[in-house]
Amino acid sequence: MIRPPALIAAVLALLSALSSAQPATKPLFWPARNGPARDGIVPAAEAARVPLEWDGESGKNIVWRVALEGEGHSTPVIGGDLIWFTAATTDGKQMYVYGIARHSGKTVHHKLIFENAAPEELGNPLNNYAAPSPVLEEDALYVHFGTYGTARIDPVTGEKVWERRDINARHYRGPGSSPIIHGDLLILTFDGIDQQYVTALDKKTGKSVWKTARTTDYGDLDKDGHPTRDGDMRKAYHTPDVFEIGGKEVLVSVGSRAAFGYEVKTGQQLWTIRHGGFNAAIPPIRLDDLLILNTGSERAHTLGVRIDDKMTGDITESHVLWDREKRNASESSPVLVNGILYQTTRGGIVSALDAKTGKDLWEDRMEGQHLPGPVVLGDKLLFSNDRGQTFLVRASPEKFELVGKNQLAEPITSSAVVADGAIFIRAKGALYKISAK
Repeated sequence: MIRPPALIAAVLALLSALSSAQPATKPLFWPARNGPARDGIVPAAEAARVPLEWDGESGKNIVWRVALEGEGHSTPVIGGDLIWFTAATTDGKQMYVYGIARHSGKTVHHKLIFENAAPEELGNPLNNYAAPSPVLEEDALYVHFGTYGTARIDPVTGEKVWERRDINARHYRGPGSSPIIHGDLLILTFDGIDQQYVTALDKKTGKSVWKTARTTDYGDLDKDGHPTRDGDMRKAYHTPDVFEIGGKEVLVSVGSRAAFGYEVKTGQQLWTIRHGGFNAAIPPIRLDDLLILNTGSERAHTLGVRIDDKMTGDITESHVLWDREKRNASESSPVLVNGILYQTTRGGIVSALDAKTGKDLWEDRMEGQHLPGPVVLGDKLLFSNDRGQTFLVRASPEKFELVGKNQLAEPITSSAVVADGAIFIRAKGALYKISAK
């Protein structure tokens, strides 16, 4: 059947209009919690464009502010025109995903993802029910709420493609580990007080590929093999990463009392490092043939671990090169710039150390409580706190140098993200776009 040219043209115009009406996911400006390379570093071309001064009261360089319902620590991810993040009601009974247009601030998606009749009480004033950050690909958004559920979302419609609600652990103080994508795998971490394991799903179907239990000796069992206390010592919030080590792709994952290397395709345990910490939350960092690991919460250690082809079994004594015992980060992910590791404690003690040797270079203090990780803007580090303040600190091995300070009205508990010359900050109850007008 021959269709009239006018009809064909009309159909093509309609299809084009429908296509252009849907927000694209390309380019992937900020696809994961710690940015394009999962290292907290803003690409140089982007860093050169963002403003370094703003003010919530006067509106200086504030393009828009969007009020949000619910709460969450999840750091936004950005692809194309949309900014994505999760939120939950304060009682954890409803869990949502947001999709905000980055140009206009319009709410394109606000979808209820999961409902929970009786969520476990948090028991932790620092946490909430939407702490894990999502991850984004061109054709999929993956959201994770720990034991309450994991889902793949169509970024065009905002609808669920698949969901899993049968992967569980008792978090005790709320979920915190964010998922990562590697190849066709979506990797999830569950370090609860009842179960501790890492698992990989087929990202397209949601089906389980492998599951590996921790082999940690927690040192808390009685003579009958039962834990002697119901508490924090088995719990962690770690987000892992994958590195090529000894010709294999290795998932480096830190749990309570021990860190592990797993073959990422199979989940086979390759090596372990014993440590004394719990509540591990800081992703691993690699510098050449060195792994930098953080072991936990207030008494966290930072470890420098040698990478070589002899990493097998228990490598605690053979491969830990240095151990920084005090004033380490607990929630705020450190960043590595030119071989220098910059980090801040929850209480705002900021420090720089030589990553190769573990040698301290300088230490100072910032105001407020710091949960978000810093981002690197060229030669500057952007830190945020629970008073709505952001601090610009020179990335220098010589000394602490504060070069700027900005203020928003609400506490900040999520890391800043950058896209197309703008900074986006999720504060408590609001999302801000900051850009030179």
